[in-house]
Amino acid sequence: MKVSILHEGKSIDKSFFKLLYAHLEVNEVELKQRVNFVGMGSKSNFFKLDNQTYKLLKSEIEREVVEKVLFIVDSDYEGNKKYDGYEDTLKEIETIQKQLNIKVISDTFVAYDMNSEKKEGYLESLILSTLSEEQDNCINSFLEKCPEFRGKDSHKSIFNVIYKNAYPQAPYNFEHPHFEELKNKLKKLFKE
Repeated sequence: MKVSILHEGKSIDKSFFKLLYAHLEVNEVELKQRVNFVGMGSKSNFFKLDNQTYKLLKSEIEREVVEKVLFIVDSDYEGNKKYDGYEDTLKEIETIQKQLNIKVISDTFVAYDMNSEKKEGYLESLILSTLSEEQDNCINSFLEKCPEFRGKDSHKSIFNVIYKNAYPQAPYNFEHPHFEELKNKLKKLFKE
């Protein structure tokens, strides 16, 4: 059985999911044999029914190469687009799954800041929501002195610039409860 994980971006998200699978004790050989990570680029590509990735995916499903699909997409922030915010993103992904006729074999994880009441944010926001109090205080102290990192996309800036530089050897806190839903969905892909 092979599965496809469709995610935003290209290599950053893929490397994160590989680390998470290692934490779940899925060995690298099995991961390579069974999981196809597909970087969709920007979020808007998920909502283009004529996307080449979907054509290839449908072909692989028809040939029984792929048996399960997991869509991992950012919630982003409620705005002008019909697929911004948690509820709208989930609704639009489910619509795409139905239109592609793959809803039965598909699952969805919408990433957001787990501390956000509105369920807004990105994969980076989810990761930052699992920081220790000490790490969070350190980053907030930096932000007080360098406010140019604040803004709508600040979680991405904080993660890619501050967190990675301040804690280059620090592993993600995969035991944090904020990762439970994602871990469960990733484990489910390996169940027969």
